[in-house]
Amino acid sequence: MEKVLVFGHKNPDTDAICSAIAYAELKTKLGVEAEAVRLGELNNETKFALETFHAEAPRLVQSVANEVKNVILVDHNERQQSVDDIENVRVLEVVDHHRIANFETSDPLYYRAEPVGCTATILNKLYKENGVEIRKETAGLMLSAIISDSLLFKSPTCTEEDVKAAKELAEIAGVDANTYGLEMLKAGADLSDKTVEQLILLDAKEFDMAGHKVVIAQVNAVDTNDVFVKQAELEQAIQSEIENRGLDLFLFVVTDILTNDSVGLALGKSANIVEKAYNVKLENNTATLKGVVSRKKQIVPVLTEAFNG
Repeated sequence: MEKVLVFGHKNPDTDAICSAIAYAELKTKLGVEAEAVRLGELNNETKFALETFHAEAPRLVQSVANEVKNVILVDHNERQQSVDDIENVRVLEVVDHHRIANFETSDPLYYRAEPVGCTATILNKLYKENGVEIRKETAGLMLSAIISDSLLFKSPTCTEEDVKAAKELAEIAGVDANTYGLEMLKAGADLSDKTVEQLILLDAKEFDMAGHKVVIAQVNAVDTNDVFVKQAELEQAIQSEIENRGLDLFLFVVTDILTNDSVGLALGKSANIVEKAYNVKLENNTATLKGVVSRKKQIVPVLTEAFNG
């Protein structure tokens, strides 16, 4: 079989990177020539996980059709979140835990989507189903992905399956999930070395909501004030993205990992949708979103419903 590239979404988070590594490794053990690659720069949280478990970062690619005919997607399915030339390759498989939108193929494929908190939780099942043992280092990466996506099991997206998988993976990796998890989240919340341009695109995803182009970016912080001290610069960078990409809304969400609340900075001609969706008033373009930590469950569906309404 020809070589296959495995990758997560643009502006990759820990799940996108670690699940690509873990699934490429599983496919390789099953006789497929698979390589994990990435579609963007690593954040500090992901770097911490890779360094802790002695894993190399996947190489960065801008296109894939110049290398392979077939690809596997993990942690995403929406076309605008994938590699730019996705139309020029065949998608063999998708392993994901998000909504399915803007996605179609000309050929049948293996599609595994489950309503769990993390792609790595599904991969844990796939390893078992194929009778393949998970290496210690790989288990650590998969655990990191679950901790990241579940915000150390506090996110409403976290399921019993995620908790169970994390417990199994922590045992294989030889770490305490809570102790390691807090260290990893704190490493990711250190944004001091990021420019405002990097901050707003660190974990940004584009969505189509009732015909509107929306970008939702999210970062974690120990203190949201550390980020908003640069609000004027952030707004300038966001406005540039809005103009360059023809966006209707750019929502920049800063989540406090200690309080599990977020502050949203909304710009664009549809910024008022945030007020409608959350019954809040934007003051100086920002609003506190109490208890909101999950883009997948508490932001994307809520905004989509508001746009449709």
